[in-house]
Amino acid sequence: MLEISNKLEGSKLEFKLNGRLDTITAPQLEEEIKDNIGGVSELVFDFSDLSYISSAGLRVLLSAQKTMNQNGSMVVRNVSEAIQEIFDVTGFSDILTIE
Repeated sequence: MLEISNKLEGSKLEFKLNGRLDTITAPQLEEEIKDNIGGVSELVFDFSDLSYISSAGLRVLLSAQKTMNQNGSMVVRNVSEAIQEIFDVTGFSDILTIE
């Protein structure tokens, strides 16, 4: 299960994720991004309440990063140790801006 809340301030869009980003929930996040990303130049993901990310979740992040490479910047914040380890093992820590 994944709860997604978003906050748009000017051209900055922030997604706060709570739960698990996996094969079942990744399409939900993908749809939320697609529906809200128009005109956004700064995209922020708050992972403080995200407990798990699968390869499907990583794919959504990669797709968002590719879009934001052309339109502005993307940051992932408040990453747990377990998710940071996944980012390190998969090489995503080299692709994403993690704060």
